[in-house]
Amino acid sequence: MKALLLREIKSFFGSPIGYLVIAIFLIINGLFLWVFEGDYNILNSGFADMTPFFTLAPWILIFLIPAVTMRSFSDERKQGTLELLLTKPLSIWQIANGKFLGAMLLIIIAIVPTFIYVEVISNLGMPEGNIDMGSTIGSYFGLLFLIGAYTAIGIFTSTLSDNQIVAFILAVFLCFFFYFGFEGFASIIPSFSSFISVLGMQNHFKSMSRGVIDTRDIIYFVSVVVAFLSFTVYQLKSFKL
Repeated sequence: MKALLLREIKSFFGSPIGYLVIAIFLIINGLFLWVFEGDYNILNSGFADMTPFFTLAPWILIFLIPAVTMRSFSDERKQGTLELLLTKPLSIWQIANGKFLGAMLLIIIAIVPTFIYVEVISNLGMPEGNIDMGSTIGSYFGLLFLIGAYTAIGIFTSTLSDNQIVAFILAVFLCFFFYFGFEGFASIIPSFSSFISVLGMQNHFKSMSRGVIDTRDIIYFVSVVVAFLSFTVYQLKSFKL
């Protein structure tokens, strides 16, 4: 699996894809957080915290992660190399995990430079250093789990078609549905709102953003990742038969 993981990382950075993903994520965040006027502008918010970033990032990642994962198996199928990959001395779980970890690692690399935002905001606080580090650390953990869930969904949808655009659209839809859809249904059906909202990612991400790492939130995200990787393995087994 290590060889497959390294292969994925090399493929990302051996082409403009890896650099574009990192650059696009940082540029879009930078413009909304520091340049454009609006609700996400940190300088205009009057508060020394990272809330605007953690509100904006999940929406950017809904499009960015599917753009990274859409080629994972779709490209293999289109080029006819999937059958060759499945004959390698690797279990199907190892193949799925290798693709998953490769894509997830790329997104994490894109997140790392945003740590400088914490330092800048901390210096802007009055008094200096007046920033809620507990909430910030919890939000980064939540974002890490959210990235894992989005990536697992994207990897799965890439097995459904050899057309990368179709895989991208399906991944965007599923990520949007799991992040916002349940909250939308909860607002439509108030009597079951507490039950329905718990099924969505947004509820658990916001919970972790408060700085409290609840095992229920971790179990939820891990369950989503395992479920979609299981769907991926099931699809790959059907190709192997």
